[in-house]
Amino acid sequence: MKLIKKALISVYNKDGIIEIASLLHKGGVEILSTGGTASFLEENGIPVSKVEDLTHYPSIFGGRVKTLHPAVFGGILGRRDNPSDIEEFSRFSISPIDLVVVDLYPFEEYVAKGASEQDIIEKIDIGGISLIRAAAKNFADVVIVPSKAQYGYLLQMLKEQGCASELSQREYLAAMAFCVSSSYDSAIFNWFNGKVKAPVFNKVVTESRQLRYGENPHQKGIYFGAADSLPEQIHGKELSHNNLLDVEAAIELISDFEETTVAIIKHNNACGCASADTPLEAWEKALAGDPVSAFGGIIATNTPVEKDVAEEMNKLFFEVVIAPSYSNEALDILKTKKNRIILVNKGLELPKTKFRSLLGGVLLQDRDTFTETPEDLKTVTLLAPEKDKVEDLLFANKLVKHSKSNAIVLAKGKQLIASGVGQTSRVDSLKQAIQKAHSFGFSTEGAVMASDAFFPFKDCVEIAFENGIKTVIQPGGSIRDNESIEFCNNNGIAMVMTGTRHFKH
Repeated sequence: MKLIKKALISVYNKDGIIEIASLLHKGGVEILSTGGTASFLEENGIPVSKVEDLTHYPSIFGGRVKTLHPAVFGGILGRRDNPSDIEEFSRFSISPIDLVVVDLYPFEEYVAKGASEQDIIEKIDIGGISLIRAAAKNFADVVIVPSKAQYGYLLQMLKEQGCASELSQREYLAAMAFCVSSSYDSAIFNWFNGKVKAPVFNKVVTESRQLRYGENPHQKGIYFGAADSLPEQIHGKELSHNNLLDVEAAIELISDFEETTVAIIKHNNACGCASADTPLEAWEKALAGDPVSAFGGIIATNTPVEKDVAEEMNKLFFEVVIAPSYSNEALDILKTKKNRIILVNKGLELPKTKFRSLLGGVLLQDRDTFTETPEDLKTVTLLAPEKDKVEDLLFANKLVKHSKSNAIVLAKGKQLIASGVGQTSRVDSLKQAIQKAHSFGFSTEGAVMASDAFFPFKDCVEIAFENGIKTVIQPGGSIRDNESIEFCNNNGIAMVMTGTRHFKH
């Protein structure tokens, strides 16, 4: 155990600091403080010694230099069991500091709210981060509280054992200190790198939640991310690893639609999706697309869920529902299943980039945010698609964009009637989609076909034609595009190309 005889408190967030300082004062601890923190403590009846009285320097350069002085850092870094350090404590009249409590300037908050460059730069903490690193380095003798997140830990320690600390406690707080400092420096680097674009991957996430397991029960799983990085959960069990993957897939897909749309997601792919005039109609058409795969899936919609839709949804077993809002009557119905996860998505903004671990490294890429419009469609055949078919083509193209490659989507009347996904052959994807559509009673006559990548041969348009599909959308770009185009021209098929591939692996 090490006694705390002298403490330095310099914090931005002062919530809860009075209770800590009161316990220290009652325990006979001398409290050093700076600027606004010192004034705050004094206003609340806690005596403090000001750092400038120790250093004989005032706060200078607009507050940029307060604590950067040997009298402060020597008191933190000096080793209590080192004869040379003990002699220098005496020779330079430096008093040991046993506890450092810091909360840094809120750099990330200023970036997030769009502050000016000068204001952001002024929120780069220098003295505070130096205090944190110094105290953490000397954890053998010094307690470091590096952020408001550790106030509670310190408070409990003081209440349970008085003004003293154990080595294990100091070591834990030192680890947290370097976590805070690395995260803080990472945020600053990433802000600068938004301009300089250095080829460096730097990501620190300090908030996490333990998952029941990973992709399978024998795998451990953790989600790293702030609470506000997920939709708000208002009911149900905790989200699992696989739930989270499907939730992201659902949000990515539904965000591409402006008209009333319902999607049902299974293993990151849409097994049902429809756009319609009313939410109820959209739900009924989405479910009809594949009522078998919908079992145990995730439902996403871009409109509020009312009682009529909730009643129909409740007839199906599903794990998660995501919507902008729910009526009270709808919630009463949906909450009848205690484990059912109900999420509120009020326009959650997804990151602009995505990354994944691979081998011994990380792959980073821009998120695929491009969504085709009528202006992006280039008719490459003699026959152009009719207006209602253009709407179906755009609908199908949104779906194929969010389907695992190789992917083919068949749609009719803004309804997914079948898809073939994750196949090693595009022909297999198409055959799978056709077989599936027929198995659920859909006619492919008059349907449109969307492909996430070009047709390397004309076989796909041949199979489509044999099954009554005469409107096609694809990126184009094959050296054999002309073969597909020629077949379409000879058989009355309208085909458009977008010039944009949408692989998803």
